[in-house]
Amino acid sequence: MAPNPVYPVRVRGDLDPGLSRWMWIVKWILAIPHLIVLLFLSIAYLVVSIIAFFAILFTEVYPRTLFDFNVGVLRWSWRVRFYALSQLGTDRYPPFSLAADPNYPADLEVDYPERLNRWLVLIKWWLLAIPHFLIVAAFLGGGRNMVSLLPILLIIAAIGLLFTSVYPPGLYDFAMGVNRWSLRVRAYVSLMTDVYPPFRLDQGAREPDAAAS
Repeated sequence: MAPNPVYPVRVRGDLDPGLSRWMWIVKWILAIPHLIVLLFLSIAYLVVSIIAFFAILFTEVYPRTLFDFNVGVLRWSWRVRFYALSQLGTDRYPPFSLAADPNYPADLEVDYPERLNRWLVLIKWWLLAIPHFLIVAAFLGGGRNMVSLLPILLIIAAIGLLFTSVYPPGLYDFAMGVNRWSLRVRAYVSLMTDVYPPFRLDQGAREPDAAAS
């Protein structure tokens, strides 16, 4: 079978082999300084995305400086999620940085597009993404009456850590797939790529191409 094509949003999350039994209980408290910073960065992310919208509409180009900033915000957000919220994959405190860091267990890269479709920008961030929104909401939670899968799996993983010091590998890989899918969709609706996110759960710590190399 032919390998799956490489998507331009690449998400890495290497499991820390020495996870603490109990630290997951307080990580969300330790992450509060990051969450405060990310609140303001998210506002800037939205403003930059609006500016990029008009830049792409009139020039077909996402200004590189703005692109790098928003990728950095996505990367920062992913590290905090990996540490304390939606993966619990490391006990190493995330850096306060937008820059890539190959030494941290979690990282994210997005290929810079030289040209983007000026008309696609009008509909991809809402209409075209609706099927993905529905799937991601089922995984992560998007309504009061929805039973969300990922939080349930993380509770199971946390209990496993507490009693065995082992993160069940199947749960870890599945959670990575869910997080990877949601980050691909977020990058797409943030106008960073015209490549439609695949409807597949690429599980594991690294992208399929990186894992094979």
